[in-house]
Amino acid sequence: MESKKPDNIVYSEDEGYNASLLSYSTSVGAPVIKMDDVVSWKSRGISTVNKEFENKFSELKLQYEKLMQEFEWNELVYNSKFSFEPVIGEIYHLYSNNDGTNSLSLIAPNEWNKEHLGTFKLNSDKKWIHIA
Repeated sequence: MESKKPDNIVYSEDEGYNASLLSYSTSVGAPVIKMDDVVSWKSRGISTVNKEFENKFSELKLQYEKLMQEFEWNELVYNSKFSFEPVIGEIYHLYSNNDGTNSLSLIAPNEWNKEHLGTFKLNSDKKWIHIA
């Protein structure tokens, strides 16, 4: 008859007593081996990353809308009529004429009885900054 080993002893006919070489615990008092919950970790990670992408997309969308608005104002001013060379840093006013065209002027809105479209300042990059 074979000698029976107790259940809590790790013995193999090929390896012998090899409990110290195994990658898992073999004693009764060892902690329980639990698999990590990778699915919930992935879903939390995906949720966090998606929120970050959504926030970045919103920022880029706002920047794009602001850039398009600046472009439209600059296009409107540059396509308007004016017979002088604008000076960097000066304030100019854009008016709508009765014939459907626009004109740029130094005259303030309270001094002229025309439809005022906006007040602009020319910066050093030759870009019109909409002030009011």
